[in-house]
Amino acid sequence: MKTVMQFFGFVLLLALMNGSAHAQEVKAGDLVITQAWSRATPSGAKIAGGYLTVENKGSAADRLVGASGENIGKVEVHEMAMKNGVMTMRPLDKGLTIEPGKTVKLAPGGYHLMLMDLKQPFKQGDKVPLTLEFEKAGKISLSLDVQAVGAQAPGGAMKHDHSGMKK
Repeated sequence: MKTVMQFFGFVLLLALMNGSAHAQEVKAGDLVITQAWSRATPSGAKIAGGYLTVENKGSAADRLVGASGENIGKVEVHEMAMKNGVMTMRPLDKGLTIEPGKTVKLAPGGYHLMLMDLKQPFKQGDKVPLTLEFEKAGKISLSLDVQAVGAQAPGGAMKHDHSGMKK
């Protein structure tokens, strides 16, 4: 019985440690970056999305102008938007401005990092090193926590809508 209790205590400790890994906060100048994550990719996939939250606590705007990663061939800052009933996606050639006192969330369906020419698939539980480049704050290194394939947020799995199912 004691061995079983020790095992469950160990599992609980690992779960708590894993939960704190998702709480990474990176500060650079007036910027605070949190919730950096991506989704697992199927074998052979060459693209993925990168998501995070950037808060500007300063009095001047800054701009996310690029990013890079050692196992990623190219990174672009993208925007997805609905135009005339059609979802469009385009790179933001001049970067993404983070106004003073504002928070910008890069998330599925909106602003995001397009990670292209992946050298290896992302597996759930991985940490993918990434360097963000800001106009004023400079280069900031962090890791994307890789979530499940259908995740919609860090630490969350894909939401299922069962409202249309027959009983």
